Amino acid sequence: MIGRLKGILLTKQPPTLLLDVNGVGYEVDAPMSTFYQLPDINQEVILHTHLVVREDVQQLCGFATEAERSMFRSLIKINGVGPKLALSILSAISADDFARCIQNNDTTTLVRLPGVGKKTAERLVIEMRDKLKDWQTGLLEQGKAPAGMIEIEHKADPVEEAVSALIALGYKPPQASRMVTQIDSHDLSSEEIIRDALKASIIK
Repeated sequence: MIGRLKGILLTKQPPTLLLDVNGVGYEVDAPMSTFYQLPDINQEVILHTHLVVREDVQQLCGFATEAERSMFRSLIKINGVGPKLALSILSAISADDFARCIQNNDTTTLVRLPGVGKKTAERLVIEMRDKLKDWQTGLLEQGKAPAGMIEIEHKADPVEEAVSALIALGYKPPQASRMVTQIDSHDLSSEEIIRDALKASIIK
């Protein structure tokens, strides 16, 4: 099991990043909450990881904090929630806010998350209520994003990258395009566009 990686960040294209660890390149899928905290390209980064092993795929998932990884591991234990959906959920809502939704039986907010329908939202509340009853807000403070967003080095159009990332997170192409067009994306990085689009979809 690969539980932690420390290396040089080579590329970051949501939801995947490439990390050089002593000459070995690791492709890691991460939620947007982790992307917001990544350093610049060619800088050192430490990720808490979880290796998903199935018959047809091996997927390495990375997180900025142990709390995020803990929530991810709790999510994938729920029937019908795989790694992709778990990453999408943590991209659209913080682990703290998700825990509050579960504790408050807030299915209205949960159904706004990508890939989460009414039945899935109800299942999440029922099956995770006891698991998260002792969850305390602020567990992510150790990995809190800096006040200023870190710019990604882009070669492509940030808007196009944002749409592609939202599709990868589980949104349908028309929906992803609509979410991005509703954001004032002038002079924003793709990460900032994704962040604002996800935030708008949750609070609408």
